[in-house]
Amino acid sequence: MDIETSIYPYNPELEALPVLLRGIGGSSYQKQISRPDGYRWHQILFSVRGRGELIHDGRREEIGGNTFIFLPKGQPHEYSPLTDSWKVLWIAFDGSYCDRLLSALGLTEAVCAEVSDPAYMQELFEKMLSSQQTDIIYSGFTCSGFVYDYILGFRRAFATEEDNKRSRQLSMLMPALKYMYDNYHEDIPMTFLAQLTGITHQHFCRIFRNVMKMSPNDYLNSRRVEEAKRMLREEQRSVAETSEACGFHDPGYFSTVFRTYTGVSPSVFKKGAAPV
Repeated sequence: MDIETSIYPYNPELEALPVLLRGIGGSSYQKQISRPDGYRWHQILFSVRGRGELIHDGRREEIGGNTFIFLPKGQPHEYSPLTDSWKVLWIAFDGSYCDRLLSALGLTEAVCAEVSDPAYMQELFEKMLSSQQTDIIYSGFTCSGFVYDYILGFRRAFATEEDNKRSRQLSMLMPALKYMYDNYHEDIPMTFLAQLTGITHQHFCRIFRNVMKMSPNDYLNSRRVEEAKRMLREEQRSVAETSEACGFHDPGYFSTVFRTYTGVSPSVFKKGAAPV
């Protein structure tokens, strides 16, 4: 795809979207860009062919083809061509949830990732560009999803061995996580959950803490509290009935756990959630 364009969509009605496309474009003859104060939005650049140089954090990096570059907003940077033709495609984005998403993915500093097969990312870019050019009414909503996928695709491009290990461990835990999610109201022995994953009880608890950053019991309690909050908001149940329905057979213990996760008692939460 050879393009020479820059599109900066604007729709104030979309400002609340969690991820929002702010700009998209590209050039086969990328010029020098210097931003001593950084850019107002986050960017992902794709060096398609040719070579360029990126300067950030006092470092110089030579950028070749099939290389993606993430530049966080507000971070000083400069990039310039090293060959007569340097083809670069780019998107700019932010959104109400964007900073939290990037932080959760560990994308807080500029980073480059060379990929062997950029077809998936190129397809997403083409969909975003086409949507902006042809779908005036819904392009903002459509591209919000594409940008989200684009960010995740970029993050996968430089997954570390530790990331891959955590992914494998999470896959191992999925049968137990799904069972706890669906059957939160039951008394669930940890030994049973370990059997679902095919590992020992001790190994299960160790992997669970490593991947989920909490114990299996804490995860189960958090799931129960989330369901209790829904019941207290939407259903005409007493606190005691809600406690029992969520797997807490002692209302006093339910109140203690509920307060730990929400900061208020179930009765206060119920009163605040009641319609006026």
